[in-house]
Amino acid sequence: MRVIFLKDVKGKGKKGEVKNVSDGYARNYLLKNKIAEEATAGNMKILDAQKRKDAQVEQKEKEEAINLKDKLADLTVEIKAKAGEGGRLFGSITSKQIADILEKEHGYKVDKRKIELEEPIRALGYTTVPIKLHPEVSGSIKVHVAE
Repeated sequence: MRVIFLKDVKGKGKKGEVKNVSDGYARNYLLKNKIAEEATAGNMKILDAQKRKDAQVEQKEKEEAINLKDKLADLTVEIKAKAGEGGRLFGSITSKQIADILEKEHGYKVDKRKIELEEPIRALGYTTVPIKLHPEVSGSIKVHVAE
């Protein structure tokens, strides 16, 4: 029996995939638990429409990420921190602090997990910080830590 998977099933198929499975497995497990539905002509049309819609949404998200990357490339984030001798900070600047200042002062909402700091900033001066805005779009911002 041909089925369209509605959820990921380990070892059988991923969401949105159309596969042949045994009739008993399909009727007794997949269809009963609403993990899959039968691959009729109507369901196939619905699946194609859903895939086109998902592709449009994905394209729009990618374009927004590219626009945000271009805006962030010109930006310098200013952070004030206390420092000791030799420009070493008391404490450190984390990705959360950078995300908060980006939102408060510049109005760009960027998730702290997308800011890819290998380790927190612990010194005064300029640092270029990479940001992964989308799986295919990466950018960077300049962070200036002043005393």
